Amino acid sequence: MLIVSEETCQAVVGRGDAFAAVESVFSAMASGDAYNFPVIREAIGHADALYGFKSGFDRAGLVLGLKSGGYWPGNLDKGLTNHQSTVFLFDPDTGQLHALVGGNYLTAIRTAAASSVSIAHLARKDARVLGMVGAGHQAGFQLRAAAEQRDFEKVVAWNFHPEMLPGLGAVAEEIGLPFEAVEREQLGAEADVIISITSAHEPLMMKDWIKPGTHLACMGTDTKGKQEADPALVAAATVFTDEIAQSTTIGETQHAISQGLIGEDDITAIGDVINGTHAGRSSDTEITLFDGTGVGLQDLAVASVAARLADENGKAQRVQL
Repeated sequence: MLIVSEETCQAVVGRGDAFAAVESVFSAMASGDAYNFPVIREAIGHADALYGFKSGFDRAGLVLGLKSGGYWPGNLDKGLTNHQSTVFLFDPDTGQLHALVGGNYLTAIRTAAASSVSIAHLARKDARVLGMVGAGHQAGFQLRAAAEQRDFEKVVAWNFHPEMLPGLGAVAEEIGLPFEAVEREQLGAEADVIISITSAHEPLMMKDWIKPGTHLACMGTDTKGKQEADPALVAAATVFTDEIAQSTTIGETQHAISQGLIGEDDITAIGDVINGTHAGRSSDTEITLFDGTGVGLQDLAVASVAARLADENGKAQRVQL
């Protein structure tokens, strides 16, 4: 079997690799060639941690496996990232363990790839202002990936803790984009594309703040009770997601669904747009919203790429169990 370290993942997997892998697996999901298994996610009663498993099988790409990991809120004080994960890949023909792959960097880059795919397929071609709601560890990955999909001229950003915004501003400066910290109302009034990546449990973006033609990628809501968007905003938008079943239960649409503002039939899998079976955006005034809940197949797709590239470049360890 192969062992692919975090360091090796960062060395061999770039944003383009992650984009292609995630786009491909979304396509396979929509066409019925890939499916996620039920998610297990538990509070373990120790260190305030959430721990679980995401798994699935991509028949088209012949990728089978699981991601094991979770969220440890005290890790930053220990010099570690709060999210910790590892991906296990199995040979779908034999069931043998094929690769053990570090999952922290891959989780960040696959999450950014998902919002980036949604921007590529749903945002207006003339989008010029990128809005960022959130400035944590994941926000920099999101900003870099989004900037490659449209000719943005400016970044406006808001965060619960304003002292974290300069770090995101440094990323914007590095890629050559002017950066401004603003209040949420101004962000909504200016931004053509908005990415939210927070752990909020209350709406941060209200319907009346969002201008016509905006594309929103809500990437932080992945647990029952979490929320980033006003349910009225979700109801006013044309909604797309990675997986409909997950969106309605733990994703951004859970609140609009529970209030009876939308139904499951109002949500479209982003893979249908990729495959050309749904037109996607229908006008320059339509508000589109991508609910990125994060599915196990994303992790398996990028981990499979990491294992292949690491092996091809002689950077993977080979061990015998």
